[in-house]
Amino acid sequence: MSTLENLSCPIDAAPLSRDERSLKCEHGHTYDLAKTGYVNLLPVQNKRSKDPGDSKEMVVARQTFLNKQHYFPIVKTILSSWPKEDLVNGVRILDAGCGEGYYLNEIGKALLDQEISIERTGLDISKWAITAASKRDKGVSWLVGSNASLPVPSERFDAILCLFGFPVFSEFSRVLSETGLLLLVESGPDHLIELREILYPSIHDYKQTFSDGVEGFELVLEKAETYVFTLNSQTEIEQLLSMTPHIHKASYDGREAVKQLNSINLTADIKLRWYRKKLG
Repeated sequence: MSTLENLSCPIDAAPLSRDERSLKCEHGHTYDLAKTGYVNLLPVQNKRSKDPGDSKEMVVARQTFLNKQHYFPIVKTILSSWPKEDLVNGVRILDAGCGEGYYLNEIGKALLDQEISIERTGLDISKWAITAASKRDKGVSWLVGSNASLPVPSERFDAILCLFGFPVFSEFSRVLSETGLLLLVESGPDHLIELREILYPSIHDYKQTFSDGVEGFELVLEKAETYVFTLNSQTEIEQLLSMTPHIHKASYDGREAVKQLNSINLTADIKLRWYRKKLG
């Protein structure tokens, strides 16, 4: 079950303790649990907008799309590439930018089926995403919060997953155990290329992120996963578009052209990189 334990006050970093339906720190800061069991640890002063992160509509679109398992091969690749020695004694996982919880839920089911002891925490800056996630899986501690200031003590987790998110490596290093793992999952050069060719007059050259490495981490494994899937309705196509940056970046003409489609074959091109925290 969700524990909501070993968390820190986002205002003063003091330990939080459970008091029925609230978490409190020694300085009197109190955070009430929502009806669905999550807790909001994103103070107003840390918000860059009134309602940061994905909107309610974007979350619904993403959840509906992901529930159809078009991206399940990504889950399988994460599990098959996970360094096995790091799972033997159990693992404490943070999904940093968890969205509506699809990946953490699927990974949790698979690891529990293998009788691996796990503790899962999911964090996202969108309260709508965390609300949806907390309804999906009651075995996870769901937090509204920011990767820029994780509301947890140092060395809290054994593995951090950052899937299509915004990594903050200094914070990831702080909250990872001594030899903890970090997984980055990002789009490759041909990801959704068929859709992008309709949306844009030209395709920008692909630029590898963190090509010079990541300070404080060493690369353990790099893997690509490429496969083709089919969307068979305009509704599915719109759901996919709504959960990508293309919904905001594409031209009007491109979006109008996509509205004329009733089906499309798409390439999923995903890059996975496992890093280990450096000692010292």
